[in-house]
Amino acid sequence: MKKILMILMVLMLVGCQNTQNEDSSSSQDDTKQTEEITSNQTEKDQKILVAYFSRVGNTDFPSDVDTSSSASVIVDGDTLVGSTEYIANVIVEQTGGDKFLIETQTKYSADYDELVDQQQGERNKNARPALASHVKDFDSYDVIYLGFPNWWYGMPMPLYTFLEEYDFSGKIIIPFNTSGGSGFSDAISEIEDLCPNATVLDGYTTSGSSVQNDREEISEWINEVSQ
Repeated sequence: MKKILMILMVLMLVGCQNTQNEDSSSSQDDTKQTEEITSNQTEKDQKILVAYFSRVGNTDFPSDVDTSSSASVIVDGDTLVGSTEYIANVIVEQTGGDKFLIETQTKYSADYDELVDQQQGERNKNARPALASHVKDFDSYDVIYLGFPNWWYGMPMPLYTFLEEYDFSGKIIIPFNTSGGSGFSDAISEIEDLCPNATVLDGYTTSGSSVQNDREEISEWINEVSQ
């Protein structure tokens, strides 16, 4: 987590610079003390949230769902999971972070064509779908891995609801997503606009249809972004 720790150290030092001290000697002592504390931080000190949005968990799929008809739904072992959820599971396994599904009150259609119409309609209306799940004690988290599929060349609209619900000031956001080839599109800049006081690191994107073959690559990315 070296890279994350360095960013958090900078944020802490900036906060220290805004504090007025009675004299220069006490200011130097406080800065030295802050540096000593942050230099002793370890990966265990960073509380990690792996928040993600996925069709699985937000769609009432029939028991005989055909996963081949949609790249966003796969079978991992005997379990039906979303392609974005697959990446979230790898992150949780590797970081020990808390897993959180961004869940909407209204479910999306299991029929892919109907889903496309539904999410296009939400985007055209700039909708903010109501959420059924909420993060407990969000302020306690330092690092937020944020996952989502690319829907209509951008984030699903529930992501906007999620990002506007909490204060991300001082937090580190690490995006990851799956798509049919469009990557992040404008999602990164949208996250930066919605969370101007957060630090947004380089994200990971891959094809939803190949995500099960990318486990090693995903693991390498996690190691890289954590250094």
